[in-house]
Amino acid sequence: MMLGWYPGHMNKARRQILEALPEIDVVIEVLDARLPYSSANPMLAELTRHKPVLKILSRADLADPVRTKEWTAHFDAQPDTRALAVTTTQSRELKRIPKLCHELAGQVRADRDVRVMVMGIPNVGKSTLINGLAGRTIAKTGNEPAVTKRQQKVRINGQVALIDTPGVLWPKIEDQASAYRLAASGAIRDTAIDYVDVAVVAAAELAKRYPEAFSARYKLKTLPPYEGHPDADRVEADGDAQLDLLAEAGFDGHALLSTIASKRGGLRAGGEVDLHRGAEVLLHELRDGKLGRVTLETPDDIPAAPPEETPDASASASADDEAAG
Repeated sequence: MMLGWYPGHMNKARRQILEALPEIDVVIEVLDARLPYSSANPMLAELTRHKPVLKILSRADLADPVRTKEWTAHFDAQPDTRALAVTTTQSRELKRIPKLCHELAGQVRADRDVRVMVMGIPNVGKSTLINGLAGRTIAKTGNEPAVTKRQQKVRINGQVALIDTPGVLWPKIEDQASAYRLAASGAIRDTAIDYVDVAVVAAAELAKRYPEAFSARYKLKTLPPYEGHPDADRVEADGDAQLDLLAEAGFDGHALLSTIASKRGGLRAGGEVDLHRGAEVLLHELRDGKLGRVTLETPDDIPAAPPEETPDASASASADDEAAG
């Protein structure tokens, strides 16, 4: 999904981050515990690759605790990286953060604070985290992406100085599965990808990962398996092939969403089903945690890095033959 969504204030935020980084000791990257890979901005990782990082998995109360342990272990295994799963509205859970920042920063002069930059894509809980650490309302919060528009600085207990940054999305979200997961979570505006399409993919994913909880919530007797359709291999205008996410999940998201809609006020006169009504029900309840504690991806879902290019063996052999001749 080549999703372009890069407002001007985000480009400004990128410049501000680059200007401030030389003075920063530690980076806190706030991730959504339900999708820690998809909510990690690869551009931020590139900008901060020489800084120690504390990965905060926010909204841990909405995420599958078993999967959260897998993710924290995955991040803790990386160099100069620690991970902590929290519910950002619970101040008790945030008390470990200043100590972890000091540990990651190493030796810092006794007469100054550890300087910490807080980063993350829009709507992952950055502002709620900062308010919780400060013990008062410092940063504006909201359910819409990109509420924070400028850098803010705040000193918190434990000799830590925080710099908040506006939420920054990538210029293009190229991973189609990640784009749909972000849209399902609400990190991307509901107008960025077709609302019903997002719910169709989310339904198939939930049927795959949490069949019992999903079936119980919507009183589904069966979870219809996916069957290929003629448009499965369609190609976008720019020539990039579309990954069939329903085939990847193995369930028929259209049929699932149609059943949810018919059960929850989306059945019109004449038997017509209002899929948009079904999408509203599913996505709102997913975001509100009414389907239980669910995580939409595991470390195993991280795409494999493309292999590095190596010299063509036959070309090398021909060159050697010519040299020998």
